[in-house]
Amino acid sequence: MDKLKTGLIGCGKVAELHAAALAGSERSVFSAVCSRSMEKARAFGARYGAAGYDNVTEMVRRQSLDAVVVCTPHPAHAGGAIEAMEAGAHVLTEKPLASSLADCDAMLAAAERAKVKLGVVSQRRFYEPCLRIRRAIDAGKIGRPVLGIVTLLGWRGQAYYDSDPWRGTWAAEGGGVLVNQAPHQLDLLGWYMGPVEEVFGYWGNVNHPAIEVEDTAVAAVRFAGGGLGTITVSNSQNPALYGRVQISGTSGACVGVQTDGGAMFIAGQSEIEEPPVNDCWTVPGERHLLEAWRREDAVFFKTIKATEYYHQLQVDDFLAAIAEDRDPLVTGQDGRRVVELFTAIYRCRRDRQPVRFPVRSEPDNPIFDGRLCEEK
Repeated sequence: MDKLKTGLIGCGKVAELHAAALAGSERSVFSAVCSRSMEKARAFGARYGAAGYDNVTEMVRRQSLDAVVVCTPHPAHAGGAIEAMEAGAHVLTEKPLASSLADCDAMLAAAERAKVKLGVVSQRRFYEPCLRIRRAIDAGKIGRPVLGIVTLLGWRGQAYYDSDPWRGTWAAEGGGVLVNQAPHQLDLLGWYMGPVEEVFGYWGNVNHPAIEVEDTAVAAVRFAGGGLGTITVSNSQNPALYGRVQISGTSGACVGVQTDGGAMFIAGQSEIEEPPVNDCWTVPGERHLLEAWRREDAVFFKTIKATEYYHQLQVDDFLAAIAEDRDPLVTGQDGRRVVELFTAIYRCRRDRQPVRFPVRSEPDNPIFDGRLCEEK
């Protein structure tokens, strides 16, 4: 197996997970790290035998990198990713793909020009309970998906927002729960239900007065295939964490996954406490399998470090996609669809009306892709 030379852009908390994945992959020779601070890049890289840089183009070209993972704060994803792609590297970026549609479109255009692959981290797609749902839909076991429900109820205290200066700000984080915590569930919703046709939603800050961004959002969704959906996401539910996605089909059967449970965690600092499990499965002839799956998944969960394991699976899939010249499981276009969805929810409050898809960027709007304009 020919190995790919890999690198990392950004040395924050989540970078530890990706550095371990790149260093641990059989397909990777982890070679370099880039940060705005040369001192930080060298110190981080030294732990893995990787060179440190403060310039992306220089890093990619001097090290002849095949692929890089972008781990910077959300609004900075585009800059590093585009520079890396223009220097010839394939790019996997942390979620969300970017914080604005304008940045997403610039990244996708850069990937097309450079003829490289662009992917986005959404490691919950690799959870076995999530894959079971995808396989059931593909096999026609629920008929056509017609109802999708996303729920994400968690808590972020002030200590979380104090942990990094960019958290909780429009300029440096790009948004709140919709941008930072919900993209995993929004990605699964689109993966199962297909393209969105129209959204109407609300967002607000209900109990975090010290931050600028939203901590709660709700939305109703109409899908192009005729299905409907609901989204309820919040960082204002104390204590702990509960996330799930449920899909029902024209047969009347329902399949669901609890993607998250237990205490809130921060990537690179704490671990996932509870295993992902299928919590609803009414496919005829398969209902009896649910309890066995739950037991199997719980036992397996105890044998792994979940945050590391699933990041490793996604990094391995992306590197395999490069070697095999295929799409990764989660593409840049998939990432744009998530940004399109949360951008639509932001604009619903601004425009006081449903938002039809496709949603275009507003690059000439000086207030963050249109989402912060004065309300009508």
